[in-house]
Amino acid sequence: MINVTKSFLPPIEEYQDKIKGIWENTWLTNNGPLVRELEDKLKDYLGVKNLLYVTNGTIALQIAIKALNLKGEIITTPFSYCATTTSILWENVKPVFVDIESDTYNINANLIEQAITEKTSAILATHVYGRPCDVKKIEKIAQKHNLKVIYDGAHCFGATYFGKSVLSFGDVTTCSFHATKVFHTIEGGCVICKDDELSKILAHYRSFGHKNDDYYMIGINAKNSEFHAAMGLCNLPRVADIIEKRRIISEKYDKLLDWNKLKQPRQNIEGFVYNYAYYPVMLPSEQKLIEVTQALKTGDIVPRRYFYPSLNQLPYLDFYNPCPVSEKMSVAALSLPLYYDLDLKDVERIARIVNATL
Repeated sequence: MINVTKSFLPPIEEYQDKIKGIWENTWLTNNGPLVRELEDKLKDYLGVKNLLYVTNGTIALQIAIKALNLKGEIITTPFSYCATTTSILWENVKPVFVDIESDTYNINANLIEQAITEKTSAILATHVYGRPCDVKKIEKIAQKHNLKVIYDGAHCFGATYFGKSVLSFGDVTTCSFHATKVFHTIEGGCVICKDDELSKILAHYRSFGHKNDDYYMIGINAKNSEFHAAMGLCNLPRVADIIEKRRIISEKYDKLLDWNKLKQPRQNIEGFVYNYAYYPVMLPSEQKLIEVTQALKTGDIVPRRYFYPSLNQLPYLDFYNPCPVSEKMSVAALSLPLYYDLDLKDVERIARIVNATL
């Protein structure tokens, strides 16, 4: 079975060595030494000032919304994983969907201003498939209207934009370190911000609102364990190799697939260096997507509809913002298998099946 993704695992002996240290000091959680070491190394790797390691990318979004004290409405994208929207709803804020660009699949910054109302408190956008939003235009809009900016950077680890990590933009950027990501800690994530005081508030929210032994503010348990940090410390030095292997596989797909009938997000973004987090293709129609998916599954190959559905069409919303571009793209977007040790012969087989079914 070839799944859409497969988690990278470091040499087991290296992970066991980290685990042995946990056994020796019996410090399992609550901001242990491996968590703090991982935070420091992530800050160095990403070139960011403040970074907090948390349990997952969803809680990172939730505490970011809470720490920024966002109310009313948040302008967001309909083309993302559901956690982007549900985090807003969970914090009792209304998501206002703005349609996406037809070439990058990111939020269309040219449409944001017309969606701003007196209730708007922030913009929450996703760097889709790891490709950056129009961060300069979004920043100008936010400054003009006194809005906060959060980026869901779950796909961006290792990607850069004009020499800076894609995770370094906005008032807050969140990231997921889930097992399916380019860099993972089994489960995990982080929240990144420039402001020192905001980082302190986020740290309190992460740990039940504790300040020393006192309850300082409302909080939640977003702490991660030493076992998860150990996996991150083993994987971080291998990110460059992981990305390089994914690049080779992606370029093999590029050569083999029939681009007369398929499309991809725009590749030539000035100043951008990709991390090859996903291999998305846009099929001519939903019917053709279903046919290709079935043909691949017959060959024990499991792609993924990613993202589907368009988030403005989630069944638990009690309102509807039309987003025709996102709605069209969401029924035709398919992510093909891509992971560190995917055999190039399997890539050839996948490409043959896709081309033959188009």
